[in-house]
Amino acid sequence: MKDTGRKLLRVIPNVVLMLFSITCIFPAIWLFYSSLKDKSEFYESPLALPKSLDFSHYISIFTNSNILTWMGNTVRNSVLSLFFILLIGFVTGYFLSRYKFRGRNVVYNYFLLGMLVPVHALIVPMYVLFTKAGFTDNWFTLVLPYTALGLPIAVFLVESYVKSIPSEVEEAAAIDGSSLHRTLFSIILPICKPILVTVGIIQFFYAWNEFTFALILTDSEKWMPVPVGITLFKGQFTTDYPKMMTAMIIAIFPAMLIYFIFSKQIIKGMVAGAVKG
Repeated sequence: MKDTGRKLLRVIPNVVLMLFSITCIFPAIWLFYSSLKDKSEFYESPLALPKSLDFSHYISIFTNSNILTWMGNTVRNSVLSLFFILLIGFVTGYFLSRYKFRGRNVVYNYFLLGMLVPVHALIVPMYVLFTKAGFTDNWFTLVLPYTALGLPIAVFLVESYVKSIPSEVEEAAAIDGSSLHRTLFSIILPICKPILVTVGIIQFFYAWNEFTFALILTDSEKWMPVPVGITLFKGQFTTDYPKMMTAMIIAIFPAMLIYFIFSKQIIKGMVAGAVKG
């Protein structure tokens, strides 16, 4: 009886975790097979499996919509904002950690304040500011807010991580004749790779999936990212859900692919960031 009780104690948590896993995986599976239905079949039974595998929606999305343009905009916004976040966040975090200068606490608290302000509280002032400056509906429009909103967490994590690196590393490099630039990017940067991976993961998926600022700051399909472009499949009176789900599958596929390719690095970065930060 004792052995049976022990086995049950081992099995029950696994079963519970499997059920939770299914609840996470099923929406993606449902999204995929719903994209293979036509509109009437979907409305007839949204949860039922499709009667036949119909990939016509995928062909229609690529031929009759600007999905490739939206994808290109999303990739550009994500990559550029990520580049600036990592570069500026790394340099700023390093100097805030290593150097004591007048106004250092003011600068640090300024970035820290950026983590405390609710993002959606900035929608109206940012819209007014961008409109007055003529920055709305351009190729660089979304790179600016994504970079600004991503810098506080990047600076905070890098500053905390650099504190854990012995200062003797830089002293030894200086004795060997290394310049500040070389020490920063050839020695400190590789050591900070785990925390930079952590920041990169967080900010990439944020920029890829961000919707609110993209909706209010872009108007034309030419500069729309995928999350906003998907809303165009919603009409005034009816919504073509199968086509919308097809566009969603196409939108999330690159992010899922990147996650699976870099899954080991993602886990290492998250663990290192949690320990060092």
